[in-house]
Amino acid sequence: MPEKEVIRTLCQKAVDMRSESYAPYSDFLVGSAVLTDDGKIFTGCNIENSAFGPSICAERTAIAKAVSEGYRDFAAIAIAGGRRDGELQYCSPCGVCRQVMREFCKPSFKIYLAKSADDYKEFTLGDLLPESFGPDNLS
Repeated sequence: MPEKEVIRTLCQKAVDMRSESYAPYSDFLVGSAVLTDDGKIFTGCNIENSAFGPSICAERTAIAKAVSEGYRDFAAIAIAGGRRDGELQYCSPCGVCRQVMREFCKPSFKIYLAKSADDYKEFTLGDLLPESFGPDNLS
């Protein structure tokens, strides 16, 4: 489990990444920060598209950045989201993001839903995606 200061850093980076979001259609800004098993942090934001289908969530952006740099083992992710002019809310990952996490993460993978560095809820991937289907099912 990540140390308290690492969790605070992850949560703050997720909050900060909201400023990079491209969300002209929903005005719902989401930032994320994923922690690799060896302590490297990759960030992401949501990127919307007028056709909607090609839009990508912040969580998948961060994971894709990490995977494209050769990282495959993850310890935790923080997610921060809310309306552009509203308060942050505990923003849970969508089903697609949960399944992408499951591709690379064990059910014990930590997920922090952050409003700030100090205000967050903690879950595991197993909590949010019980009875999941993953790579081990195909072994």
